[in-house]
Amino acid sequence: MLKEFKNFIMTGNVIDLAVAVLLAGAMGLVVSGFVNDIMMPLVGHFSGGVDFADMKVVLDEAVVAADGTVTKAENAIMYGKWINAIINLIIVGFVLFMIVKAYNKTKTPPAPAAPAGPSDNDLLKEIRDALKK
Repeated sequence: MLKEFKNFIMTGNVIDLAVAVLLAGAMGLVVSGFVNDIMMPLVGHFSGGVDFADMKVVLDEAVVAADGTVTKAENAIMYGKWINAIINLIIVGFVLFMIVKAYNKTKTPPAPAAPAGPSDNDLLKEIRDALKK
């Protein structure tokens, strides 16, 4: 059983899948960094200084004691982080689209199909010529 498992794990498909998962995780980190650190400050700048990550709807305010310690944390819907996640998704989708498009260009086109034989017109011409003789 251990030998069968070793053969299964060492097949090319499993290793390719593992590499793809690791690359996808790294790509996600890169895109998240790009969106959060580069794109969102630019979007915020052009939208009047809005930072999407801080956008929220507060359901319950935080309760702060007299000494400044928080006794009950704020309860809020952080829809700005969701907007960042949507932008992440769009950028990742676009990058994957470009990768697949580039990959498809590298594929060789299939060889043209060989002619199946004489066409109907050719056969009719041969019959006509045979009848003339």
